[in-house]
Amino acid sequence: MSPENSVARSAPIRCMPMYQHTNPTTVTTDTPVSDVAKKMKSEDVGSLPIVEEGRLIAVLTDRDIVVRAVAEGVDPNAAVIGDVASRDPVTVEPEQDLDEALLLMAQHQVRRLPVVDSDRLVGVLAQADVAQEAKAKQAGEVVEQISKPTGIESQ
Repeated sequence: MSPENSVARSAPIRCMPMYQHTNPTTVTTDTPVSDVAKKMKSEDVGSLPIVEEGRLIAVLTDRDIVVRAVAEGVDPNAAVIGDVASRDPVTVEPEQDLDEALLLMAQHQVRRLPVVDSDRLVGVLAQADVAQEAKAKQAGEVVEQISKPTGIESQ
């Protein structure tokens, strides 16, 4: 990580296992948008990792469904998530510091980061989980950065 992206820290807090959801629900690119939306509702999640043979290839967010499907008039029963998902997701590795993960969340304005080990999805780090356990000040700053308004094409 470059010096301008470094974060001052007293002691590193690793992403795993304290904050990460292991064995997250995943979907494949050929799943209909409507099925994934129902799954997201039933599991009370705002995004789902898209994998092929255990490898993370994309992430589908509730925002992707709204901006790239609903707002465009796409039939959610006919469209598949591979057509609307966010490609090249921002990820973290299990051994990365929590501070680094929080910085990535703020920089990319995302609330969830897939945790990958050698391109294999091993979990998901969620802002909500970090906020519950991390220092209040640190979590508040990250929430503020993540929640800044952006253009409609952002992930």
